[in-house]
Amino acid sequence: MDWLKRRMSRTQGKWTMPSEELLSMIERHEGFRTHPYRCTAGKLTIGIGRNIEDRGISRDEAQVMLRNDVKLAVTDLTSVFPDFGTFPEPAANALIDMMFNLGLTRFREFEMMIEAIDIRDWNMAADEMLDSKWYKDVGDRAEELAALVRSV
Repeated sequence: MDWLKRRMSRTQGKWTMPSEELLSMIERHEGFRTHPYRCTAGKLTIGIGRNIEDRGISRDEAQVMLRNDVKLAVTDLTSVFPDFGTFPEPAANALIDMMFNLGLTRFREFEMMIEAIDIRDWNMAADEMLDSKWYKDVGDRAEELAALVRSV
């Protein structure tokens, strides 16, 4: 049990958090992968040995990933619209959701929508959102986002 005490941090009488030493050792043994791969046991794994096939992720982990992905969506939108930070909030939120769903490459295919947004023709931008394969794929989501864009 002494080895456990050295490896774990003590909080209110309970062993709760692994030490940095232990975390470093596990990472050294497992390695780090940014994309899913099959481990030696054939399980779908990601990150530092996370068996997502059997274990999945927690709601908290999903929320952390969501926040990071939304930040990336905002960065991508700023690359398309340098003045994105000045957009009305309803339109900005709709475009963030759309970018999150499509990714930068597919978002850039909405050339007419982008042109409409560049001249702040929000109604035309909403029409272009709905005149797409994406609308057929996501249905209600596209309708809700187009309504947000049209509302400004």
